[in-house]
Amino acid sequence: MVRLRIDILTLFPDYFTGPFTTSMVKRAVGKRKLTLKVHDLRRWATDRRRTADDVPYGGGAGMVMKPEPLARALKAVKGRRKAKVIYLSPQGRVFGHPTAVELSKEKALVLLCGHYEGIDERILRKYVDLELSLGDFVLTGGEPAAAAVVDALVRFIPGVVGDARSVERDSFYDGLLDHPHYTRPRVFEKAEVPEVLLNGNHRDIERWRRREALRATLRKRPDLLEGARLTTEDREVLEELKKEPGS
Repeated sequence: MVRLRIDILTLFPDYFTGPFTTSMVKRAVGKRKLTLKVHDLRRWATDRRRTADDVPYGGGAGMVMKPEPLARALKAVKGRRKAKVIYLSPQGRVFGHPTAVELSKEKALVLLCGHYEGIDERILRKYVDLELSLGDFVLTGGEPAAAAVVDALVRFIPGVVGDARSVERDSFYDGLLDHPHYTRPRVFEKAEVPEVLLNGNHRDIERWRRREALRATLRKRPDLLEGARLTTEDREVLEELKKEPGS
């Protein structure tokens, strides 16, 4: 049974050939947990040249995506579904872990990829439910952002990831960065795997992983600690880590 449908509206549908035919997204589609459709916006342009953009009123550089093709496309793709329309834009809410979890619970999403100077404001006001950004920088278009959003949220659809515990241990799941990971060989360029990971004591391993996740967060992203879900023991560990040389 399909868990989520995602439709993507873009002027450059070929962009998604690579990202959506490999790895986790391909697995989600193969397991019928995800229906993914990429649509060329020019299909809904009615002139002979399939024009989807025009010069901005008031003058200025660049082009603006026209409202008529966008409106037709959104109406056709949504149909009777109650799909949430998301516009990928540098002006949107910064996309992060909580939003990925939130969107993975939807039944239908439409991702609208902007390009050039963006889309006509009338489309934004009437049809768009949410604007999302990957960060405070500008991309050529919304396609890379749409691919990132899809890749991030499909991991939270039940049944897509083989071992759900791997998702629970990812960075940001509980507000912390992930702990360090090691694999064979045991010794590499004179550096050894921590002994605690080899002794088979799962309780010790989990305590070590938690401590190292706290250490990584304190060192790399201390801003995350304010909103992280911390136990009394976590806070005691953090105080110890702050006293370590170089912390």
